[in-house]
Amino acid sequence: MEFPLKDIRRVLSGGGESKCNKGFSSSYMLVNPQEVKILELGGLLFTKNLIKKLNFVDSSHPNEFNFWHRFFIFLSIIVLKLLQVFATPLAFFGFCLEFSLNFLSTNEGFFGIFLNILRLKLTIPERSSAEYRSVIGHLDRRITLDKNIKPGDVNYFGALCMMASKLAYENQARVQHIVNNVWKMKLLGFFNFWNEYEENCSTQAFMMRDTKVDQHDTIIVSFRGTEPFNADDWCSDFDISWYEIKGVGKIHGGFMKALGLQKSIGWPKKIDRQDQERRPLAYYTLRKRLKKLMKENEGARFVVTGHSLGGALAILFPFILAFHDQKLLLERLEGVYTFGQPRVGDRKLGEFMLKTFSRYNIRYYRFVYGFDMVPRLPLDDKALMFKHFGPCIYFDRNYVAKVS
Repeated sequence: MEFPLKDIRRVLSGGGESKCNKGFSSSYMLVNPQEVKILELGGLLFTKNLIKKLNFVDSSHPNEFNFWHRFFIFLSIIVLKLLQVFATPLAFFGFCLEFSLNFLSTNEGFFGIFLNILRLKLTIPERSSAEYRSVIGHLDRRITLDKNIKPGDVNYFGALCMMASKLAYENQARVQHIVNNVWKMKLLGFFNFWNEYEENCSTQAFMMRDTKVDQHDTIIVSFRGTEPFNADDWCSDFDISWYEIKGVGKIHGGFMKALGLQKSIGWPKKIDRQDQERRPLAYYTLRKRLKKLMKENEGARFVVTGHSLGGALAILFPFILAFHDQKLLLERLEGVYTFGQPRVGDRKLGEFMLKTFSRYNIRYYRFVYGFDMVPRLPLDDKALMFKHFGPCIYFDRNYVAKVS
């Protein structure tokens, strides 16, 4: 998660070569575990004067850090560093586990493997096939929609978004098969997005059209969440970096990067990147596609959803729309449904988003399961300031719902 400090200062100060970045952020606190030195990390706990000299912490207000600020930075960097160190073995273990589960299911269990060996018909699963399931897909094998919840019911989009958030973990062939053949809807796109801070594609999403609601077509955008064995996804959840936008509040840095925050120009309304087609950015690509769909069908509306990390991206997507004053899309946004969503900003950001949702009559529901760790990240503490906002549908261990 490399983040060159010289680029940060240029972006956030509004100076440098680009004029598009003026006013993007009034203050910031960023951590970069790749620059950590053990002795400096230990000294972080004992003196705040060291903050100004550290390469792995960059802040616009280093003198404001008390002990608890420094302690949580210390803790975050330890976790991020461990995730970086074990990223490759973690990914390899995840690949082996996922392949093994598919190998078993494809051959109908251990006994089936034995019989297929004897019959010389042993099946090797293909990772790109529609039958190949993610670890999440093996934990929860449901693929059909709840027949008791009809289109137009008050719970319809909540139930549909729950399934779409789960489906986002699967490969393109499986997503296409389930959307088109099982749900009888239409897949409009499966996306692998990039950002300027990681070498590999970091954000996935798919878009589909639901024509079952009588009043209008609905486009569903579903972001993929935290993959269990992807260290980069977990780094985003445990990162406590933030940017502050004047009049809006403080926003989680890792989630902003995943949506397409750019090193040199921040969040311009329009972008001019030569490699945009080859390395698409999530926010700009989805915004362009949604605008086209909304203009083609004046009655169409859209919904944004996601689980875990995907839930954070789902709630920040309309934030950037509001930041860019995208009235057309905000007026056509039916709702935001997140599941196991981590905290994305401070209290001021929550107030800004709730006012925006009220102005455009956008529904926002945050679903949380009691034993899920991710909604508790980053920590809700005076030193960290990350807060949830809006209504929460909380499920206890018996799956009894409570609205708070």
